[in-house]
Amino acid sequence: MKVTIIGPGAIGTLLAAFLARKNNEVWLLDKYTERALKIGKGGIRVEGLTKINAKVKTTSEAKEIGHQDAVILCVKSYDTEEAIKKTGALVKEDTLVLTLQNGIGNTQILNDIIGEDQVLAGITSQAATIIRPGVVRHTGKGETVIGRTTKKPLGRARVLLELLNKAGMPTRTTKDINSLIWSKLIINSGINAISAITRLKNGALLDYPAARELMRQAVSEAARVAKRKRIRLNYDDPIQKVESVCKASGENLSSMLQDVLRKKKTEIDFINGAIVRQGKSLNIATTVNETLTNLIKTIENSYQQQQ
Repeated sequence: MKVTIIGPGAIGTLLAAFLARKNNEVWLLDKYTERALKIGKGGIRVEGLTKINAKVKTTSEAKEIGHQDAVILCVKSYDTEEAIKKTGALVKEDTLVLTLQNGIGNTQILNDIIGEDQVLAGITSQAATIIRPGVVRHTGKGETVIGRTTKKPLGRARVLLELLNKAGMPTRTTKDINSLIWSKLIINSGINAISAITRLKNGALLDYPAARELMRQAVSEAARVAKRKRIRLNYDDPIQKVESVCKASGENLSSMLQDVLRKKKTEIDFINGAIVRQGKSLNIATTVNETLTNLIKTIENSYQQQQ
């Protein structure tokens, strides 16, 4: 199976390494030519929970790759539209496109550009931290779940399911991927922004009463929005769940904290910002999520002034 992973971030690099070690034909598509050449020359190394050294083909030009059986999108959510529009050489009528991104809104962008028949949505509990281009630390193991946001049957998606499982990434399908996407979104809404603002690891958020209260309020707002939308979450108590995730990933730096530390744009608009937009459309107050969104945007806008 010919597979291209778009985005050499932590999850994209980890996924490329897992697939490449099983001798799949894997390409890693990067928007930066210099970084693509560097990864292509040095290969990929995975440290931590899994040890992998693998060679993958890399490029910044989709036309060098050609028609693919599957494309897996691992770019930041704010790059989704630009990334998929530049992949015309990869995506034909029989190409599956899977998003394994944070937040909500990515699937709709892909459906509008490609068509919902080819688009799959997914979430993963695999966790990794980028050390430098081509080198990641595998920090958390867990299942990956894929499905369609529409009621259409999975069809050829089962081929991708088999590919991921054979590569050593436990994967299953679901008929209700929206439930899982929202379940993850609510957890991220309680952890990412607060950790990025406070510079605290996930577990440390529970050590400070004020941070813990902010987390509970953000999650409660998000859960109210999900309830109004009649989205079934995969846990009964959202607050208890987010706190348990903090404990289980205690030493992890959230992806948003990693972005802020590197003075990079964050995915706030697709996480807490998305909760705010959905809340406004339903006339539900999301004051804490709006405040967190504004604070993160202020941090982003002040990068040049920070020492």
